[in-house]
Amino acid sequence: MPDTAELLETTLAPSHKALGARMVEFGGWNMPVSYSSILEEHRAVREKAGLFDISHMGQIFVSGAGAEAWLNTTLTNDVRRLSVGHGQYTLMLNESGGTVDDLIIYRLEDLRYLLLVNASRIEDDFTWLNRRKNANITLENLSPEFGGLALQGPESETVLRRSFDEEKRPLKRNQLLITPFEGLDVILTRTGYTGEDGFELFASNELLPKLWDRLLAEGKPLGLQPCGLGARDTLRLEACYPLYGHELDSSITPLEAGLGSFLCFDKPEKFVGIDVLRKQKQEGLSRKSVALQVLGNGAPPRAQYPVLKDGQRIGEVTSGSHSPTLKRGIALALIDSAHAEAGTLLEILVRERPVSVQVVKKPFYRSSSL
Repeated sequence: MPDTAELLETTLAPSHKALGARMVEFGGWNMPVSYSSILEEHRAVREKAGLFDISHMGQIFVSGAGAEAWLNTTLTNDVRRLSVGHGQYTLMLNESGGTVDDLIIYRLEDLRYLLLVNASRIEDDFTWLNRRKNANITLENLSPEFGGLALQGPESETVLRRSFDEEKRPLKRNQLLITPFEGLDVILTRTGYTGEDGFELFASNELLPKLWDRLLAEGKPLGLQPCGLGARDTLRLEACYPLYGHELDSSITPLEAGLGSFLCFDKPEKFVGIDVLRKQKQEGLSRKSVALQVLGNGAPPRAQYPVLKDGQRIGEVTSGSHSPTLKRGIALALIDSAHAEAGTLLEILVRERPVSVQVVKKPFYRSSSL
C-alpha cells in the first residue's frame, strides 16, 4: 500500500477527518471507508439517506462538431439516443474487446459532453481518448477542478429540495441539470450506484465543502449519515453493479460481465472491439459473471477466492462480502458458462475450506422505488 503522504486527497479530506472517518487507500486516493460502521451506513442508505464523497472520480469534457459520431466509435452505447440534459451508462473497449473503463456520459449541449469516469482510470482514459481523437474534437480533463457528492437513499430527494434556496423541478433517472448554489453552478444528476434512488452533485472544489455541510445539516433530521467506501461497496454488490478492476478489466468483455444491454451493435459507427464481441455472440461465451449466494451460515467470500464444481476450479470470485440486507454472504464471480445457470450448486474455497453456494438471478436486491 502506498505511503499516506503519497496519496491524493479530495477537498473534503479535512471534513472527513473531523467527523472521525477511518481513511484508506483507494485508486491512489486517501478516502473514508467508514465513519460509524459499514453496517450502520449501509442501512442508512437502504432506509433513509447517505452522503458519499465521490470527488476522486474523473470529469472529462468532449466537444466539437464531430463529437457525436466520434463518441459513437469510441463508446459502446449509442450517443445519438441522448438529448441535451440526459445521460447513459456505456463502456470504452480495447481492440480485444476488453474493458478500458465503464462510465456515464451526459449530453450537456448539442456539441458538448461530460464523461464521468472511474478514479483509477482518469489518466489512462484521457490518454486513450487523445490517441483516437481527430482535429474536430476537443478533450478537457477538468477532474482536478471538480469535486462530487452522491446523495443516495429513499429520503434523498427530500434532502436535496431542503438544501437549495428554491424548489427545483424534479429530475428523472439519468437526467442532468445545471443549477445555482450560493452563486456558483452545480451539475446535478440522478443515477446512483447503490440500488436506491439518488443524486450526484458536481461542483468546483471551492464550493464542495459548503454543499457537503448543507446536505448533512438538512439531512440529519431525516436520518442521513455520511457514508464511506465500505458501505458503497456492499450496496453496489447487492445491486450487482460492476466495479472496475473486479467485474471489469482489460481482459473481461462486457458480454462476459453481463452488460450486453449497453452494447449497440446496429449503430452506423463501429466502436472499438465490436468485431470481437460479435464473434463472442456468434460462438457463445466460455465464461460468464454470475451472482452467488452462500447457503446456510458459511463465511462470506472475498475477491479472488476459487469457485469449485465437484472439486474442480471453474472460476473465481470477483467481488464478495456479507450482505447486510440478506444477512448472508454474497458474491459476483466469473465462471465457466456451463455452470452459470440459476439454481446451480457450487462451492467457494474460503480460507481453504469449501463453502456451499448457489447461482441466483441478478440482482440480489432491487429497490421498490426504482
